[in-house]
Amino acid sequence: RLAEIAYQVNQDTDNIGARRLHTILEKMLEDLSFEAPSMPNAVVDITPQYVDDKLKSISTNKDLSAFIL
Repeated sequence: RLAEIAYQVNQDTDNIGARRLHTILEKMLEDLSFEAPSMPNAVVDITPQYVDDKLKSISTNKDLSAFIL
């Protein structure tokens, strides 16, 4: 699902290839990265639903997508 979103954003804006995938991955994990220190030994499942929830504003907003390098 993550690759599909990166592909779609690349199609809708400037195609910057794998750099877009890397940036979208960072955006998706942003909250988790800050919360991780307070979650020792926690297991987090990254499901398609999790990806959609975290990235829905990027995949549906073309103006915002343009700023996600």
